[in-house]
Amino acid sequence: MSPEAIPDVTIEPARPDDHDGWRPLWSGYCAFYEVPDTDEKAATLWSWLMDPAHPVKAFVARRPDGRIVGITHYRPYHRPIAAVVGCFLDDLFVAPEARGSGAAEALVRRVVEEAKANGWSVVRWITAADNARARALYDRIAVKTPWVTYEIRP
Repeated sequence: MSPEAIPDVTIEPARPDDHDGWRPLWSGYCAFYEVPDTDEKAATLWSWLMDPAHPVKAFVARRPDGRIVGITHYRPYHRPIAAVVGCFLDDLFVAPEARGSGAAEALVRRVVEEAKANGWSVVRWITAADNARARALYDRIAVKTPWVTYEIRP
């Protein structure tokens, strides 16, 4: 990212008093992926994010006026085949009015900095095939892997 493209946001770890700014963005993320958004689920995730011992962490993109316009959640994961720890970027969402500002890229780059600081080998994430806007960013800043994702729900 060139210096002139850096958005007018600060990327920092989520704090307890960020809940009211984080919650509508979390709801927007759930709506985008058509996943149920319940107060119970949000409370569980928030409790994880605020628990220093829990592996799931969050960064927020904050405007100078204090308003949160973007969120990302990430966590370390073990990579047995490589005998190293990587970082999984689970969720990334930017408020519609802040899209195109560079906030999403700044959030991803902050997760990459965290991975580097922790000695994690890679930052990896998935997105929907039809998420064209996000994929345009991802195609510019990352390498698309050849892996196909499967799941079974027990």
